[in-house]
Amino acid sequence: MSSFPFRQQPLKGLYIVYQLVSTLFIRLPFWIITSLPSSTRARPTWTLKRALLLKFVRHFTNLTFETGVAPVANYLAIKSGKGVNGVWIDPATELITGDLEKWAEIAKVKPTRLPGYWFHQKGSNITVGSSPQPGEKVVLNLHGGAYVRMSAHPSDPTANIVRGILKHTPSIRRVFSVEYRLSSGKPFTVAHPFPTSLIDVLAGYNYLVNVVGYSPSDIIICGDSAGGNLAHALTRYLVENQHSTSPKLPAPPGALILLSPWSDLSKSHDGIGSAISCVKSDYLSADHRVEYAKDAFTGPHGRVIADSNPYISPACILPGFEISFKGFPRTFINSGGGEVLIDQIRLLRDRMVADLGEGDGVKPGEGKVRYYEAADACHDYLVLSPHEPERTETLKVIAQWVQA
Repeated sequence: MSSFPFRQQPLKGLYIVYQLVSTLFIRLPFWIITSLPSSTRARPTWTLKRALLLKFVRHFTNLTFETGVAPVANYLAIKSGKGVNGVWIDPATELITGDLEKWAEIAKVKPTRLPGYWFHQKGSNITVGSSPQPGEKVVLNLHGGAYVRMSAHPSDPTANIVRGILKHTPSIRRVFSVEYRLSSGKPFTVAHPFPTSLIDVLAGYNYLVNVVGYSPSDIIICGDSAGGNLAHALTRYLVENQHSTSPKLPAPPGALILLSPWSDLSKSHDGIGSAISCVKSDYLSADHRVEYAKDAFTGPHGRVIADSNPYISPACILPGFEISFKGFPRTFINSGGGEVLIDQIRLLRDRMVADLGEGDGVKPGEGKVRYYEAADACHDYLVLSPHEPERTETLKVIAQWVQA
């Protein structure tokens, strides 16, 4: 089945109504009845509520890829609203060099002005975009969504992660999210392929350092799912080009948080391991939806770039693929034990540990990589508020790691 077969009206409206009615009166009763025995649930440890939550998320995720109805970023305007602290980020054209410049030329990508959104700790009276206090840490947040959907805006579901971090980490008083441009492909307008998003978040990092005034050592880059892939790519660019004299890049961040990171956009993990064994316990699956996202993201480079590029597929297992993490900051990696990406995330962890060592990254003699896996949790479960107690437990672990 191709992506977005019901994208045009009036078929779209009719199909959405049909899905809503049939879900309420047919699917939901069926899901409840068939999930009552714990032995019939995707994971026997799951509660009935958890089993139903996964079915809902999976079903409506599928629906968005059939109709094209999904949260998407609007990088052309700052969407106002109660408690929305939006600012404009100027492009950082002078910081684009080396391979990034070459990739941008191939993709015909140009830097542009973008929105960014500040999230403040509840009860604080921080002025939007004000200079940091000495030693104040900040999170640069990069949202997930397979590079083709979701948004940095506070109304987006992925903002649940930001609010969770602010709630459970007293030392983090504010978070900044970049509204990077999303990739799109046929049957829609082909636009914003790799490295568009990397160029955009580089501008966001530059804004925090050279406009707001944060020390790079006080910046924590955080990303979930595709945002985790992007957080890794941004950190890699800052690390690998640190000694470039033209342009002079800001130093790499003080820390990196990768939440259910999409770690391999190549074909190397397709159809094996957790990509098959965890399909029933996750709302993701390797089908036309993922294929659309990969095509849209790689664009004119073709899928082959994902087979050899460490910025795109740090967990690739194809023959001849090489990667190093030397120079990376202390890193926290999180995953759900029931997600289809678990194999590639564990491999990313192993590769980072091999170069950086395992530990909190602050104790003498210990390594920089901390890994936390929530048994039986699905992909990117920190976005899902009802996914408890794993969600709160994980946020508390992240808070302890940040404050270590």
